[in-house]
Amino acid sequence: MKHLYIFFSLIILINTIIPSFGQQVKKAENGVFLLKNATLHTVSSSTYIGDILLKDGIIAEIGKSVSNPPNAKVIDCTGKHIYPGLIDSGSRLGLVEIDAVSLTNDFDEHGDFVPHMKALIAVNPNAVAIPVTRVNGVTTVFAKPDGGTFPGTGALIDLFGYSPEQMTCGSERVIMRFPSTGRRGRWDRRTDEDVKKDAEKALKNINDIWSIAVQYMKMDSASKADNQKWCTNNPQMMALLPIVKGEQPLFIEVNSKNDIESALEWVSDKKLKAVFTGVAEGWRVADKIAKANIPVITGPILNTPRRDNDRYDASYTNPSKMAKAGIKVALRTDNAENTRNLPFNAAFAAAYGMGIENALRSVTLTPAEIFGVADKYGSLDKGKVANIIVADGDPFETKTKIEKLFIRGWSIPLESRQTLLYDEFLQRTPGIK
Repeated sequence: MKHLYIFFSLIILINTIIPSFGQQVKKAENGVFLLKNATLHTVSSSTYIGDILLKDGIIAEIGKSVSNPPNAKVIDCTGKHIYPGLIDSGSRLGLVEIDAVSLTNDFDEHGDFVPHMKALIAVNPNAVAIPVTRVNGVTTVFAKPDGGTFPGTGALIDLFGYSPEQMTCGSERVIMRFPSTGRRGRWDRRTDEDVKKDAEKALKNINDIWSIAVQYMKMDSASKADNQKWCTNNPQMMALLPIVKGEQPLFIEVNSKNDIESALEWVSDKKLKAVFTGVAEGWRVADKIAKANIPVITGPILNTPRRDNDRYDASYTNPSKMAKAGIKVALRTDNAENTRNLPFNAAFAAAYGMGIENALRSVTLTPAEIFGVADKYGSLDKGKVANIIVADGDPFETKTKIEKLFIRGWSIPLESRQTLLYDEFLQRTPGIK
């Protein structure tokens, strides 16, 4: 009770001192912007010094010399670097406020089989961590649920908007947690036999669900072929329908070597499209994943080894080893408040074998391809959504400052809870003598 009193007293105190730190003080600016003489890191092609014109929410023109249209705001970016906005391929941003306070968490629904539960509906556009994340160059995240075997449907969102509908990028994916044959942690006191039985039971449950989903697809197809109506009031099966039909990939969370191998067999047997997420030990079976041609979303990279006998850099080198095997690799933070650290996760992947260009691609164009939105996101190309960052250097360097940020062509103020707190206490009124 004492700790609760202190916690809520602190919340009241902070809100009293700075009543607006959780919100933007300045408004985002819309208009036509011409950014000139910057080093353009297109990702999709070469890097060169040129201009980029933002209009109506898209990249209207890009090249070595772009003419100045009427009413455009010209911004001199000489010596600056322009990159596509960074994409986190797995985060709880917008679904979590305070981890320790369950009432502020909305990523884990009741039930083991809830693929129809949409994370997009639960996203809080006013989450305090969103501006904190944006000022580090992250403009887009895959907000994902967590929990049971089928915890729900995640959504790719831009970090700007007054409602989830305004934030959506139009890409949603169902998530499945593949049964684990290992222990859940040091606290797991199950016997080896119980661990095995639980894994077999979980796999049987998934297979039973899949069999029902296949039958549901057949009935749905038959009714449409005969131009007849039938009862479709089954939201769980409706959520799985695009996956069973092969129209969308199933995002399968799987991490250990043995489980990855089992998941590969399961995907092959069911003949479905899949994306593996997590994949912490993907480096151990990289050749098998590559042979199956399954894309991977891995991370966090800033993590400790899974096994006591692993090298200290097992997590750091995992993305590069998979990429070198021919796997399409995207990165994620798998976090909420620390989604802002996505550039530094990519930096470690780059330093430990992936290289700067491939690491940059893993947080821009590659995730756009995996989520099926590469025609709109992930690179600096004419016609794509104007999600861009202007920096004074490499965004993977901690010393680099993001100087301008655009999401859907809007110039976003570089404000966050931290910057407002800094400004407030830098010039305290009244000051302390």
